[in-house]
Amino acid sequence: MRNFAFSLLICALTINLSTVDAQASTGSYPYTQVPFTAVQMAENSFWGERLKAAREVTVPLAFSKCESEGRYENFVKAAHPSPQYDVSSFMGFSFDDTDVYKTIEGASYILQTYPDAALEAYIDSVLNLVAAAQEPDGYLYTARTINPEKPHRWAGSKRWEKVEDLSHEFYNLGHMVDAACAHYQATGSTKFLDIARRYADCVVREVGPKEGQTCVVPGHQIAEMALARLYVLLNSEDYVKKHGIVADSRRYLDQAKFFLDMRGKTSFKTSYSQSHQPVTEQKEAVGHAVRAGYMYAGMADVAALTGDTAYIKAIDLIWENIVGKKYYITGGVGATNHGEAFGRNYELPNLTAYNETCAAIAMVYLNERMFLMRGDAKYIDCLERTLYNGVISGMSMDGGKFFYPNPLESRGHYERKDWFGCACCPSNISRFIPSLPGYMYAVKDNSLYVNLYAANTAEISLQGKKIVLEESTQYPWEGDIAIKILENKAKSFRMMLRIPGWLRNKPVPSNLYHYADNKQLGYQISVNGEAVQGELEKGYLAIERKWKKGDVLRIHFDMEPRLVQAHQQVAADRGRLAIERGPIVYCAEWPDNDFNFFHFVLNRDPKLKVIENHSLFTEAESQKKQTINCISAEGRALSF
Repeated sequence: MRNFAFSLLICALTINLSTVDAQASTGSYPYTQVPFTAVQMAENSFWGERLKAAREVTVPLAFSKCESEGRYENFVKAAHPSPQYDVSSFMGFSFDDTDVYKTIEGASYILQTYPDAALEAYIDSVLNLVAAAQEPDGYLYTARTINPEKPHRWAGSKRWEKVEDLSHEFYNLGHMVDAACAHYQATGSTKFLDIARRYADCVVREVGPKEGQTCVVPGHQIAEMALARLYVLLNSEDYVKKHGIVADSRRYLDQAKFFLDMRGKTSFKTSYSQSHQPVTEQKEAVGHAVRAGYMYAGMADVAALTGDTAYIKAIDLIWENIVGKKYYITGGVGATNHGEAFGRNYELPNLTAYNETCAAIAMVYLNERMFLMRGDAKYIDCLERTLYNGVISGMSMDGGKFFYPNPLESRGHYERKDWFGCACCPSNISRFIPSLPGYMYAVKDNSLYVNLYAANTAEISLQGKKIVLEESTQYPWEGDIAIKILENKAKSFRMMLRIPGWLRNKPVPSNLYHYADNKQLGYQISVNGEAVQGELEKGYLAIERKWKKGDVLRIHFDMEPRLVQAHQQVAADRGRLAIERGPIVYCAEWPDNDFNFFHFVLNRDPKLKVIENHSLFTEAESQKKQTINCISAEGRALSF
């Protein structure tokens, strides 16, 4: 019998329509995300270190690639178009512009956490290039504008001609709008927002069901969720206070809904891009997983913002299909590299799993929007699982290397790369990781929702009253959390604490996975030393009281290694177990074990034990008390 260590994946690796309150008249969701601008992550913490890596390595690397790979030059050429340019000879993909937009988005989030005049000036200089490339009517797509007579091979001979296939004109729009919203929120400048709105207005004018318009839908979705975000931003209290009411801002939400309403009704039909049937008739997640995830997030936006019951029913069914039959234990999606797509129900191979990093990010977007519609902790449970396992596995701890696919098993043929020719994943990581502060909290009426646990300080507006919180924790490595009230103008309110599904014996909110041990974990909560108990409301423990400055709320979650077993219909996982602790799924790696662990099996009682591992850090990093928890387990060798 031999002991062998398991090391972290992240370091290696019944529809109830009545629960949705439509908020379209106010331009907001039933539940409101506390914006990233209100939350400051603590330095030398789990997420603080990852934001630091993004600031110091990932975003600068992405900007440097925009320069060295010709992304900026494309905008320069578009500002001075010429029939001499052979666009396809120097532009790799028709969506190359989005690398610039995504990196600006990530840098904008960073500006909120780390104010930097030089970075802000650099972004401004890049925006000058972008603005110069925009055509007079707002159209902005360098793949065509550089040489309209001979555009990129995917672009088509005229606007929107190939948008349902490979032109990515609306995909570019979506990333531009997302980035512009983030830039405005971080800086208060409308420079990028004005550019993005001009392109959005161009699309609204030219694309639609009316006579003289082109009736097409995005070939690669994301414009739907971005246009919904633009609509919400323009109707936000902050924007209206500074810039006044935007006339007919509803047109952006209507355009997002048009793109979804017409899907499956145009001449271009394929399950690859989820255009095989109308979206409200779809019940199963199919096709390209990134396209799908972005579309499903857009459907959730429309469902939450309009209260459209057909959309609510459809997105509920699709979400249940994903979490119940197509969801990896790491929170990733996309079973096959053939089309980078969802597989059949229960088709979840490990060695050949695709699990694209972008698809994991899309799952975060989907689950956040499902929460904003329903306020149920199960969506944040899924978001957390994907975040800690399916997303950050896509980036090395130093922020400089990346995974495109994230398989659950490898024979040594996968390693992170410095960059990719198709750079969607690293540039997506560069925008997503810095946005993490915006997922911590949410509010509704007199309730403050604590969704994710991480060391941070937050200044939150609850019904117009300021609350300042300080959260201290070593989560996800430890289960002790302290939340201190630094200021409270709201007086009495409800603090809604998410009790994670993994703590309530449900690794996922379906029967796709279950714990194979008999452990029963618990939790304890106190305020100023006095124990608090209560019934859960949609996975949250509510504490309502008149909070005062200096109050300390302490939370303890039991954290023990758990054995997880998949549904028997998942053929690839029969006879196999996963090991997790808290929100982290662990991975056995050859560098941490001096034997071929493919030939080992766990004992019936593997005696799982947590071990702190400092060996992966430099001496300076270790002095910051950075650590990684590994798990040892007892097993035996198989003889052949």
